[in-house]
Amino acid sequence: MSAFRFLHAADIHLDSPLRGLAGHEREIAERVRRAPRAAFENLIARALDEPVDFVIIAGDLYDGSWKDYRTGLFFAEQMGKLRAADIPVFVLHGNHDAESVITKPLPLPKNVQVFDARKPETFTLGRIGAALHGQSFREKAVHANLVPDYPSPRPDSFNIGVLHTGLGGVDPEHDNYAPCSLLDLTSKGYDYWALGHIHRRQVLHERPWVVFPGNLQGRHVRETGPKGAFLVSVEDCEVESLEPVDFDVVRWLDLSIPAKGLDRVDQVVERAGSALEEAASESDGRLLACRIRVKGRCGAHGRLVRDPERFLNEVRAVALDVGQADVWVERVEVNTEPPRGAAAIRRRRDALGELQRFLDEAPADEELLTEIGKDVGRMADRLPPELRNAAGDPGLEAAIARDFAALAKRVAPLLVARLTVSEE
Repeated sequence: MSAFRFLHAADIHLDSPLRGLAGHEREIAERVRRAPRAAFENLIARALDEPVDFVIIAGDLYDGSWKDYRTGLFFAEQMGKLRAADIPVFVLHGNHDAESVITKPLPLPKNVQVFDARKPETFTLGRIGAALHGQSFREKAVHANLVPDYPSPRPDSFNIGVLHTGLGGVDPEHDNYAPCSLLDLTSKGYDYWALGHIHRRQVLHERPWVVFPGNLQGRHVRETGPKGAFLVSVEDCEVESLEPVDFDVVRWLDLSIPAKGLDRVDQVVERAGSALEEAASESDGRLLACRIRVKGRCGAHGRLVRDPERFLNEVRAVALDVGQADVWVERVEVNTEPPRGAAAIRRRRDALGELQRFLDEAPADEELLTEIGKDVGRMADRLPPELRNAAGDPGLEAAIARDFAALAKRVAPLLVARLTVSEE
């Protein structure tokens, strides 16, 4: 049998409506907003450069119904490049681009095949001996196990199962759509399972291969690290190599900065700068979108929380010095503690000690939270949409979500820090 190669991608989320960009530099916001398209262009370029024999997109090509036809036209343009190179593309629709979700369909180039949503469908590539089996989502929420209805493997073919699935809840951050077990997959008799839906790159089984490529481009700080697809090489019906290929153009990082023992804010800024410089050295020209979390008991605590905006901009200034336009500090979270700690303040017999004890009890005081909710909830309801969507501040986000216990926990250390900063 012939040797061949294919790219296995999933969860492209073209034109995903990213939130939290309001108020940021226009150039940075545009780079982040356009990142899913740029990552997809990288995928197409790699498919042409290899060249591969075909491309699989295992669900969530789109992020939902298009706002206009530009999303579909962009996809058609990219597929046209592959058609000119005689590279077929096999698309399976997932929960974000199910038949019932996309309301503005366009005719697809002839090299694009979409798996049927009513029943499993098989596409064959006789010249290389490959058979692809899959079923698209008809509705967003598919709660049935689709695997039992997938057809038996084709003899003398390399059989690929294409499936968008939560795989029995393997990742709690993703809904368990099209649930199945790893045993369901490995016992089907296929050679490779091209999965989608889970945004974390992972190989769950070898021979047969069960693979999540993760999403093509991270979209927020919960999707950190390299993102892309797998380049799969097959020879004599065996996977010879499985190469992770990074296509992301914006890489999200969650950097924890230990501030223990640091007495001055400039020391904390310097430590953050060192962490950013190390990260920038491995960026390969990508935009690094960083969230900085400062932790630890330190003498700088009071001044950090008293003027968080100044600290944020000092860190951003260092980031610009480190990476010019390629390092962006999306947010800084200060989770430090005063040198003495809340326990020491709680033991004090003055007004500050009494305040600390009151604040410690506040998150569990239902009557107090109800009173807070009356005023804070009313204020949150009156916020303009652009501010609600761009929140960014944990305290404001807690208020919008009406999680007043979390709001009390957030505000308490800030209040105490402001009152004790003069004692440092």
